[in-house]
Amino acid sequence: MKKISVSFLSSKNIPMDLRKLNDTDVDFIHVDIMDGKFVPAKTMPFREMRHIYQYTSKRLDVHLMVKEPSKFIPLYAELNTEYIAIHVESEEDIIKNLELIKSFSIKTGLAINPDTPVKELIPYLPYLDEVLVMSVYPGKGGQEFIVEVEKKIKELKALLQSYHLSTVINVDGGVNNITKKYCEDADIITSGSYVVSSSDFQEKITSLR
Repeated sequence: MKKISVSFLSSKNIPMDLRKLNDTDVDFIHVDIMDGKFVPAKTMPFREMRHIYQYTSKRLDVHLMVKEPSKFIPLYAELNTEYIAIHVESEEDIIKNLELIKSFSIKTGLAINPDTPVKELIPYLPYLDEVLVMSVYPGKGGQEFIVEVEKKIKELKALLQSYHLSTVINVDGGVNNITKKYCEDADIITSGSYVVSSSDFQEKITSLR
């Protein structure tokens, strides 16, 4: 059975929605971090984000959409974090940042945008616990799933198998009960507005499994 991660990026009331998610069987809370540089949008600063633990005991799946991940990794490593994913398109030394994540005993992730070729991941595969495949262009919630990304997921799955790696595939963006069919080869699917804009979080999470 697939694991489910839910993003609260589209949430109108974050504390309330985190409490509601805590009462579901969701596997992870997906934390989107944007610096206003790597993507145009900006999320709340860490001094506010660090209070997540007051509302949920779920493990966090942190997605850094930032130009300089090295500034953010030590901060989010302090929280109840399972994965930290940085972007393969980020400007800093990727291996150095993946090693920094590992130094905190946190699982490493590398995110890849819809138009970035899968082969860009190859140099980093030995360092990865997770690949976060973006099925929308990063930066805002509520976007439509890019159907062509299904091919990329299949290509990535074949690549990981060819190297005999157990790296998990997480698909993020526009995921709902209809588009989940394009994510058959994923291990984790991340959904946002489909869950947090609904009146029954558990029902929506169950429909994704």
